[in-house]
Amino acid sequence: MNRANRVHIIDDDEAVRDSLSFLLRTAAFDVATYPSATHFLEMLTKDIKGCVITDMRMPDISGLDLLRRLRSSSCALPVIMITGHGDIQLAVEAMKAGAVDFLEKPFDDERVLTAVRSALEGTRTDGERAGLRSEVEERLDSLSQRERQVLDGLVAGLPNKSIAYDLGISPRTVEVYRANVMTKMQAGSLSELVRMALLVQSP
Repeated sequence: MNRANRVHIIDDDEAVRDSLSFLLRTAAFDVATYPSATHFLEMLTKDIKGCVITDMRMPDISGLDLLRRLRSSSCALPVIMITGHGDIQLAVEAMKAGAVDFLEKPFDDERVLTAVRSALEGTRTDGERAGLRSEVEERLDSLSQRERQVLDGLVAGLPNKSIAYDLGISPRTVEVYRANVMTKMQAGSLSELVRMALLVQSP
């Protein structure tokens, strides 16, 4: 098996591990599964390859704690977070801490495969990052003031109801603005939208 193509799945839910493992093996990825972050850390080596998919909420060591440990030990493995509907704020925090993507439950197969392929492709060059940053800035400039406020709320990890309350508008109106933001930013998912916003904010 190609270790560089290995996907390390970490989740305390056996059904989730089995489901993701079956999907990824069917798509010709090499897969290893672990019932906890502790089990994964026990076998972690300096020459480990591939990427990590980890649940955000796990007993003992959470997905976010695992990410921080990997980054503090200079482990460059790309990390994709699995999050529940109420974990968006944590997911955004994880991306700020270095996660490359997050998948909201329930997630569809193609979304998982796209996230894994992107993670395994590696980081962009400085030139590619600069070009993408320029494109994102142009898209941001196309947003209205209200759309930018909604975007700021989304990047902060706030749910629609909280954004609505802060702006003095209805949650339904927030949904409309959110859809407009996704279209103008050419974002296919919330995680992609967050990544673009964080790219512009980064030094």
